[in-house]
Amino acid sequence: MTEQEIRARIQEIEEEMATLPSGGVSPKTINGKQVYYHQYYVDKQRKYKIVPVEEVELLRKKIERYNVLKQELKELNRLLPKETKPKAKKIEQNVDFECNVTIGEKLTDSTRRVARWERRDAYEKLQDYLYSENNDRVCVVFGLRRTGKSTMLRQAIWDMDEADRSKAAYIKLQSDDTMAKVNRDMKLLSKLGYKYIFIDEVTLAEDFIDTASMFSDVYATMGMKIVLSGTDSLGFWFAESEELYDRIKPNIHTTYIPFREFSRVLGINDIDEYIRYGGTLRVGELAFDDKDANAEDASFRDDESTRRYIDTAICKNIQHSLKCYDNGSRLEWLRGLYEANELTGAINRVIEDTNHRFILRVLTEDFKSHDLGESAKNLRKEKDSTKRTDSLDKVDRETITQKLMGILEIKNKQDRNIEIKESDIDLIKSYLKALELIMDCPTENAQAGLPANEHILFLQPGMRYCQAQALVHVLFKDEYFMQLDEREKTNIQDKILEDVRGRMLEDIVLIDTAKVLQGKPYKVFKLQFERGEFDMVVYNTQEHCCDIYEVKHSDKLVIEQAKHLMNEKMIELTERRFGEVKNRYVLYRGETVEHETGVVYKNVAEYLKGLPDTAMTESVGQNIDDDEGHGWGQKM
Repeated sequence: MTEQEIRARIQEIEEEMATLPSGGVSPKTINGKQVYYHQYYVDKQRKYKIVPVEEVELLRKKIERYNVLKQELKELNRLLPKETKPKAKKIEQNVDFECNVTIGEKLTDSTRRVARWERRDAYEKLQDYLYSENNDRVCVVFGLRRTGKSTMLRQAIWDMDEADRSKAAYIKLQSDDTMAKVNRDMKLLSKLGYKYIFIDEVTLAEDFIDTASMFSDVYATMGMKIVLSGTDSLGFWFAESEELYDRIKPNIHTTYIPFREFSRVLGINDIDEYIRYGGTLRVGELAFDDKDANAEDASFRDDESTRRYIDTAICKNIQHSLKCYDNGSRLEWLRGLYEANELTGAINRVIEDTNHRFILRVLTEDFKSHDLGESAKNLRKEKDSTKRTDSLDKVDRETITQKLMGILEIKNKQDRNIEIKESDIDLIKSYLKALELIMDCPTENAQAGLPANEHILFLQPGMRYCQAQALVHVLFKDEYFMQLDEREKTNIQDKILEDVRGRMLEDIVLIDTAKVLQGKPYKVFKLQFERGEFDMVVYNTQEHCCDIYEVKHSDKLVIEQAKHLMNEKMIELTERRFGEVKNRYVLYRGETVEHETGVVYKNVAEYLKGLPDTAMTESVGQNIDDDEGHGWGQKM
C-alpha cells in the first residue's frame, strides 16, 4: 500500500470505530438473576451499563469488530513514516537501566501474544487500580507459579491506549537484583515521565520484604501506579504485615482457581479434567488452541512433575522467604531443619503426609463401610457385560485395608537426620495456608458442643490427585497384591481411584461454595453425625433455614445416593440447630432432574459454573440469593 492508501484506510477505520462500542460484555448473577453488563472506559473512568439479553449477541459482535479495527489501525500506523505517525508524548528509549526494564515498542511486542487469552476474574481489580485516582497505594498480584500473574500484567499493558502504554514500564527482576538497583531505575523512570510501573518477580530481591514500603511511601505518592507481582507469595504475606501494612489496594491472589474460572479461562468443562489438572493454568499456556496438548503441558501430569512443582513453587518459596525476611530471623523456629538442609524435605513430607491421611480416610471409610458393598452390588448388576464383575465380593476387605494402611505408614517414615516436631508441622501448615495451598475444612457436629474431625482441603486438586494416583500405583506393586488376578487388581485399583475422585469432588464443591458464600450471610460447612454426614450444608443465618447436599462422582441417578438426605433422624438433628431444611440436593455428573422424592439431582459442573464470582459477591454484599439455580434457603 502507498502512504496515501494507508492514510485513506486509517481514516475509514477511525470513522467506523467512532460508530462502534469498545470494552466488553460479562454476565453477573445478582439476586439470582443473570444480568449482562457492558463495561467500558470514558476518560479513563470505568463505566457500566446493563444490556438487555436480546441485545447481548449484537453488542458482542460490534465490540469484536471494534477490536479487529483497532488492531488493523495499529498495524497501519506502524507502516507510516516515523515523522508522519500520530504524535504521542515521546519518552527517551536509549536509557541504561540496571534491571531488566522493557518499554516502548518492545513492551508492546512482548504483550501482543497474550491479548486474545481470557482474563482471570481478578483482572477487573487490576484495571480499577490503574485508572483510579488513589495515589498512595500499590497493587500486589501474587500466587504460586503458573497461576496467571505475569499474563495478567501483560494483558493490562496491552489493553492500555497508546498514550498510556507509552508511559508504562515492565521490570522483570532477577535473583541478583537488589532493591537499591530497583530504586535507581524507579528514579530514572519517574524523571522520564513514566506513570505505570509493573514489577514482576519483585520478591527475588533479597531485601524486598524489609524495604518494600518505598514503593508506596515514595513513588505511589508521586502519582505513579505501581503493580508488584511475584511467585514468592509468603514474602508478600510477610511484607503485607510489616513494610506494606495498610499500603496495598488491591491485593490480588491468583493461587486459588475455582472450577468456574478454570472452565471459562481454558474452555474445559469436564470436572474430571479439573480434578486431574486443576490448580494452575499451565494447561493451555503453551498450546492454547490445542485441547489435545493439555495433558502434556499440565503441571500435574505425573508424579515427577508434581514433585518438581512442589519443590520449586512451594518449598523453595517458603525457604526463600524465611531466609530473606528480617535477615533470616524467622528461620529460628525451623533452624535445625534449615541447617541440616532438610527444610524443603520437611515441607514436602507435610504435604505428602496430608495427602496420605486423605487416602487413609478414603480407605477406612470405604473399604470398611457399606459403600464398598454398594459398589460390589453395582458391579454385579452392571449393564455393560465387559465391566460386570463379582470380584469385589471375593475380596478380603479387612486384609486389604490393613495391608494398604501398613504400606502407607511405612512410606511416611522416610529416612531423615532430624525428627520433625509437632510445632514444626504446625508452623509449616500455617505457611501453606498463607500460600493458599490448603485450608481447614469448615465442619460442624450435629450435636452441639462435640468437636468435628480435622480435615484439610487442598486448593490445588491436580496436585492432590496426582500424588494419590501415584501412591495407589505403588501400593499395587506390593507382593500381596501382585498375587491377585489381574481383573481383581484392576477393579480394586479403579475403586480406590474412583473414591479418591469422589472425595475430591466433595472438597471442590465445599471449597468453591464456601469461598463465595461464607459470611454473606451464609455459613457453609460439612455436617457430621454419629454415623454418616452431609457433604455440605448451606445455612442462611438471617432466615434460620438451610439446604443440604450430597456430592457423588457418579454420572448415574441412583436413589441410594440420597439416603442421608431422606434420613428422618439426620434431618431432625439438623433442624434443631440450623432451622428448616428447605432443599435437598444430590450433586453428580449426570443431568439435572427433580426426583419424585423431592430431592433435586443437579449436574455438579452446572452448579459450580453457576456460582457467582467472588468479585461480584464482594460488590453486592449480603444480597446474593440465587433462587433459580441453587436455592440457598429459598424453597425450590
